Amino acid sequence: MKPRTVITLWLVAAVLAVTIFVVKQSDSGSRKDSTKRSPGQTLLEEFPVEKTASIEITGAEKSVTLTKKDGSWSVSQRDGYPANSINVNTLLRSLAELTVTQGIEAGPSFAPRFGMDEKSTQAETRGVTASFKDADGKNLALVSFGKNLESSAAPSPYGGGASGRYVRNHADESGFYAVSELFSSLSDQPKNWLAEDFLDIAKIKTISVSQAGSEKNEWELSRADEAADFTFSNAFPGLKVDSTAAAPLKTLLASARFEDLVPAAEIAARSTAEKLQKAIITTFDGFTYTLNLQPEKGSDNFLLSFTVTAELAKERVKAKDEKPEEAEAAQKAFEASQKTLAESLAKTKKLEAHTFVVSKTSIDALLKTRTELIDKGKGPEAQATTAPQAPSSEAYSPAIEIPAQGESE
Repeated sequence: MKPRTVITLWLVAAVLAVTIFVVKQSDSGSRKDSTKRSPGQTLLEEFPVEKTASIEITGAEKSVTLTKKDGSWSVSQRDGYPANSINVNTLLRSLAELTVTQGIEAGPSFAPRFGMDEKSTQAETRGVTASFKDADGKNLALVSFGKNLESSAAPSPYGGGASGRYVRNHADESGFYAVSELFSSLSDQPKNWLAEDFLDIAKIKTISVSQAGSEKNEWELSRADEAADFTFSNAFPGLKVDSTAAAPLKTLLASARFEDLVPAAEIAARSTAEKLQKAIITTFDGFTYTLNLQPEKGSDNFLLSFTVTAELAKERVKAKDEKPEEAEAAQKAFEASQKTLAESLAKTKKLEAHTFVVSKTSIDALLKTRTELIDKGKGPEAQATTAPQAPSSEAYSPAIEIPAQGESE
């Protein structure tokens, strides 16, 4: 073969090699840059958490708007009731720090494939969309959250199995992204964003409950101290309390929780005023709670509203033969206790303007009839009081009066 031919072949081979290299590099670069954000980068190039003043979350069923004012978050659909600040701040922080695990090149029209079909009425295919704005209404981010990513590992007998979620930044049309965060607490339900602050009644001294739809007392119980069992008040002479039936009343509404809050505009349509019951509870700390209970239409739940007052001790009762050092320690403990009680009163009074939805089981002890609370033992005294008659209006002078509906208390 002639030298000239050999040189020509080598030149052709070199050109082909360079061409293949360039094509491969170009193709590799194309795949790498198919989406704007790469694995390890944050989903949002910049997200000013501190400027976020409103969050609107929309799903297949409902929507919820969270607004920030004077540093505190509230739920607009629940008459501005305080939002759970921990959940809100967790959402904001998680979104700001959210990193991409995989980018999928696809246009916005492919959203339904990733569980983000905004036209769908099914939660599984609709997903949720969250809009974040500043105090001036300027858009900071618009993000959709779709299907969960199924883990390749064997399913756990305890549930789970998801390893992440598909998300979409609406400002980035280069594709969709897989992330390792599940955002399991993200919800379009207003009730799921409410702060959990509620009644926490401790050290109950007396309880008085009216008959359904009436001002007459159904029963009234009291006890001498926190360790004692409840007994019927003097308004129900001769009646003996079944200690087992009355035991749940000792811790009634202690660390209680509610299901939801009823907007003021919906109360009339959802309540059954004709079945209203009033309960008045006093505590050994000087608190008095007046509860209004009504069955909620169309459910097993109850609507609960209340007022609270307190007569807190201003001075400590000194012990006999109290030593100076003992008096000083006791005084400090007394002052700390009174401060805690005053703070609890102020905190609880902020809830008076609202009507809450509570489960029947949480107040079931209050709904018992007088007959259900009577000791039905075999003794002659119990047999004589098994079916008591309501006291006459002349003889009836309860220790706690239940005010007529509409009267001041």
